[in-house]
Amino acid sequence: MLVASPDIRDPRFSHTVILIVRHGRDGALGIVINRPVGEQPVAKLLEAIGQNEPGVSGNVQVFAGGPVEPWLGFIVHSAEYHLAQTLDIDGRVAMTSSPEVLRDIGHNAGPRKSLVAFGYTGWGPGQLENELAQHGWFTIPEDPKLIFDEEREKVWDDAKARQTLRL
Repeated sequence: MLVASPDIRDPRFSHTVILIVRHGRDGALGIVINRPVGEQPVAKLLEAIGQNEPGVSGNVQVFAGGPVEPWLGFIVHSAEYHLAQTLDIDGRVAMTSSPEVLRDIGHNAGPRKSLVAFGYTGWGPGQLENELAQHGWFTIPEDPKLIFDEEREKVWDDAKARQTLRL
């Protein structure tokens, strides 16, 4: 996970905590986990993407996952739930970008824990490594409790408290 340095002044990233979903030679993709924007009915979210699903119920907290392509939806969730298009992150947390997971959540057949986000953060080749070298971010091990259970207004402070000393 990436934790924004207190020195980051860019309002898009100030005090953010980002779950890195993919990182490699071609760059990195992450989802901000501590920017809730409001609660929405699952049925309304499905309707907004052209999916009419009778019998769905419940609400989900929606997050601003990042400034890139804010119309794209991602569901970060506990890894016991798996579809063909699910990307396993570490055996404990996964990510699926499919209306099917929302339908399953609305039918109480989805993952035990989930975070619905629109948009993502992205870095080109070498860009994230450069930002890390300049101390714009620091990393901490991924923790499902921080992703799903912690009160959102405490996530950055709790993540920052896990920072180790730079050598």
